[in-house]
Amino acid sequence: MESVLLYLLIGAGGGFLAGLFGIGGGIVIVPLLVIAFGLQGVADELIIHAAIGTSLACIAITAVSSTWAHHQRGAVRYDWLGRLLPGLVVGAVIGVCIGDRLSAGVLNLLLGLFFLALAARMWINSRPRGEGGIPGTLGLSAAGTVIGAISALFGVGGGALTVPFLSWRGAIMTQAVGTSAASGLPIAIIGALTSMIVGYGRPGLPAWSTGYVVWPAMASIVILSVPMARLGAAAAHRLPALWLKRGFAVLLAIVAIKFLV
Repeated sequence: MESVLLYLLIGAGGGFLAGLFGIGGGIVIVPLLVIAFGLQGVADELIIHAAIGTSLACIAITAVSSTWAHHQRGAVRYDWLGRLLPGLVVGAVIGVCIGDRLSAGVLNLLLGLFFLALAARMWINSRPRGEGGIPGTLGLSAAGTVIGAISALFGVGGGALTVPFLSWRGAIMTQAVGTSAASGLPIAIIGALTSMIVGYGRPGLPAWSTGYVVWPAMASIVILSVPMARLGAAAAHRLPALWLKRGFAVLLAIVAIKFLV
């Protein structure tokens, strides 16, 4: 029961922060799950892997709602998504398999550097300048492979990479965000399934786990993350956007330092 209550708090807090700052829930959920699994006595060498796998499973559920919302607004470019899809699927498998081969120390280091880079980008508040146009099938498939691999490796949605990439290639922001939300769905589904397979039978994982996906954590987080994300998004409209971005950049930097040390 204590574990379930902790997971519910993570879902509420992670969902609210994701909505407040307009970022993928995985960026918030992974660090919180690392803390939660540590408190529950999960084997040290498996904590980060279980946090990433469970985060991907959570995103697989919440991304459905997000994708549908953007679809209703006509913001998903399915022609781009179709060209990204093969790379996203292959990349997600590659990312999880790479993560499985890395030690917890190396994965923590890489995750800290990734969060630090995101923090710097949000603090600077830079927007990529559109140029060149959207690539063809080969270009988008290659980009999808990189995006899928990095996103699955760190257990985050593809938005941290897909939105900047599409914006840089000239997409308008609404279509970049909508297509990014839809891109996160195959990354999360394939990433979560691969996490179940590569982690299956590992000793030291919590009860009711399938590989690196911890089902009580996933179910409890999803219950509250979606409604709390809506509350966070509503609160975001009452606060200055630049303050929000820089506030979250500071939070990300603190989390990054924790992973690095």
